[in-house]
Amino acid sequence: MSTPAKKKIFVFGASGHAKVVIDIIEREGLYDIAFLVDDAPDMHGRTMYNYGVLGGKKDLLLHREEVEGGIVAIGSNRARKAVAQWLEENGFRLVTCIHPAAEIARGVVIESGTVVMAGAVINSDSYIGRNVIVNTRASIDHDCVICDSVHIAPGSTLCGTVSVGSGSFICAGSTVIPNLTIGKNVIIGAGSTVIRSVPDFSLEAGVPAKYMRTLEEF
Repeated sequence: MSTPAKKKIFVFGASGHAKVVIDIIEREGLYDIAFLVDDAPDMHGRTMYNYGVLGGKKDLLLHREEVEGGIVAIGSNRARKAVAQWLEENGFRLVTCIHPAAEIARGVVIESGTVVMAGAVINSDSYIGRNVIVNTRASIDHDCVICDSVHIAPGSTLCGTVSVGSGSFICAGSTVIPNLTIGKNVIIGAGSTVIRSVPDFSLEAGVPAKYMRTLEEF
């Protein structure tokens, strides 16, 4: 019996983050990458890992019949959210990519457009929203809620029953103790230890983490 052809998808982004996403797609083996898309004019016509960069959004619209959907490979939360919204408004389906070396426990829900990288652990009954990055060796314990367009950076640890609001960035090597709420559009500085809940639009850093300043949406 012949093996069914894999569905073809695109990767929106052609930066270093896209390299990692491409590797996950190849290792997961669920899709074939048709091409990359990037709005930066200097990327058009280039290749990354033998995949051609088609062009930007207008070029993608001309080739929409060639793909079943795609994934946004952009590290910036704000930019990733904007591109994902444009894609969905124009009828493109967003896929989810999970590295085979990630550990996903029972009861976990992972929404569309999210990428889970190698060595990440997501424990029981946690919820991961849309267009989230759970980066290399990040650990999310039981009953956490990670809202849309969040980035949990490499080596970060969220203990049980932590909530992270939309658009927030938990930087590399940070730890959040149990039962806390991190608001929306928050940045937690690299290596910080968060021991109290954090309000929306805040930058906090340190051990223990302290308020640094108020942020606009980033």
